[in-house]
Amino acid sequence: MFDTMTLTKVTGAVCGSLLVYMFISWAGESIYHGGAESHGGEEVAQAYAIPVDDAAPTDAAAADEGPAWDVVYAAADPAAGEKVFKKCGACHKVDGSNGTGPHLNGVVGRPRGSVADFAYSDGMASIHDPWTPELLEVFLLNPKADVAGTKMGFAGLPNIKDRADVIAYLATTK
Repeated sequence: MFDTMTLTKVTGAVCGSLLVYMFISWAGESIYHGGAESHGGEEVAQAYAIPVDDAAPTDAAAADEGPAWDVVYAAADPAAGEKVFKKCGACHKVDGSNGTGPHLNGVVGRPRGSVADFAYSDGMASIHDPWTPELLEVFLLNPKADVAGTKMGFAGLPNIKDRADVIAYLATTK
């Protein structure tokens, strides 16, 4: 099937193709490469420069953080918080009965881990500080980071306005 002449032609075609590819690669590199070595070793200025101000303002970090918690909580809307609470409603209730999580009636001001007929995690049961809006805000941002070993599987509410609204709503439930 393959004789010596056919094998020679196939080998020549492969070598020729690789040689053409190598020449095209060299030509493209010399045309499109803008490094100093392609210009005889001298540095070449870029077509344009973007000036960057090295001195960053000192209040840039504060501007990135957004408004303070007190300001956001003062403007919180309990009606909007009731809508946000629907995310919590899968596990928590505000009718006085427990679900997967404890009921949240009167949670603002109530000591942590104090619902008598609910089995809290060891981490939550060991803390008895009352739930203030500030403590709830930190907890709702990232529950697992705030209370180690909590059973709460919720990832948290990343939006500060949503946290403020839901806490304002919970403050109205007694």
